[in-house]
Amino acid sequence: MAALAPIVLQFSKYQGLGNDFLMLDGRGASSTDASYGLTPERIQRLCDRRFGVGADGVILALPPRQGGELRMRIFNADGTEPEMCGNGMRCLARFLADSDGDLPGRQWQIETLAGRIVPELLQDGSIRVDMGAPFLDPESIPTTLACGENGLAQGNLEVAGSSFAVGAAGMGNPHVVIPVDDVEAVDLERYGAAFEVHPAFPARTNVHFVQVISPTHLVMRVWERGAGPTLACGTGACATLVVAHLLGLAERCARLDLPGGPLEIDWDQASGHVFMAGPAVAVFDGVVTPELWGDEPFELEAPAPVQKQPDASPAVDCASVCTNGCIRPEACPSAEARARVDALLNGSSLDDLVALATNSLESRIRSRFDRDTSQGS
Repeated sequence: MAALAPIVLQFSKYQGLGNDFLMLDGRGASSTDASYGLTPERIQRLCDRRFGVGADGVILALPPRQGGELRMRIFNADGTEPEMCGNGMRCLARFLADSDGDLPGRQWQIETLAGRIVPELLQDGSIRVDMGAPFLDPESIPTTLACGENGLAQGNLEVAGSSFAVGAAGMGNPHVVIPVDDVEAVDLERYGAAFEVHPAFPARTNVHFVQVISPTHLVMRVWERGAGPTLACGTGACATLVVAHLLGLAERCARLDLPGGPLEIDWDQASGHVFMAGPAVAVFDGVVTPELWGDEPFELEAPAPVQKQPDASPAVDCASVCTNGCIRPEACPSAEARARVDALLNGSSLDDLVALATNSLESRIRSRFDRDTSQGS
């Protein structure tokens, strides 16, 4: 039977242009569907900026399913699971590089609900991501907007008492882009919330208002599906460039200024893929306290059985056959390992367990600092 204990969950917080995420490293998990007990309610508590850690979302790095190096699951601050997130992908790549000591030029094959994404660590420490080709077919976005002669799903929508000319594109998740004369004059709370749930977008949508400064310089504001106003959205910046180019407002390569800072977006004509380049920065490492996690205990994985002698009883898979209690309490093959776990838990205070996690975090931070120092010299 698995041991139960209050959870001491390690995390690292990263931000990309102010779009911030809590990173959980589950690459060693036994299941590609591991969720570490995360529920929508727990995610909401973790992401709460007054009563929790504070973040726009939570990202899990998990074992791969389909031949990639790892699998990414991302959860919005409201607990919903989107297909992908460009800023989150950059943060994940930076987190992997920091955790593993990777050098510039390193690429990762990362599985997402939107397909396989390939980020790359650049020499200056920023991350460039091959976001793949945009989805332009209305059914793939999805949207009920009709496709125009330029191959773009577009039309006029009535939202909150006003009419807007819009275009839509998908980057594994849906986006609506609204060109305006002045993004700062837009009532984002009013129109962003209304666009997100407009019937033209059956899966809801991310919302972006864009102002054209020049064909190679755009300014945008973001309303993210499931998160509301955020300082940046990587997939949104990609979709915005695609829509603006098809509308004749922008070149295929441009700088997009978001509230959190600029991204360089390039819609490569040869491959049809969209490339995004921008920063991702470590903020801090920490542990989640049992008080924040909630009353329900966290179930640890069953310890591995001890090695048998030749004359021992037949092997027992404790994790599968002892779910309702040990079937051989007089000769449990996991007794020794369980005793060690029990001794650790019973003989350690919460402060001791937090100290163990802190030592691990300090080691990671020191390694990151040493790497950055050596690169800067």
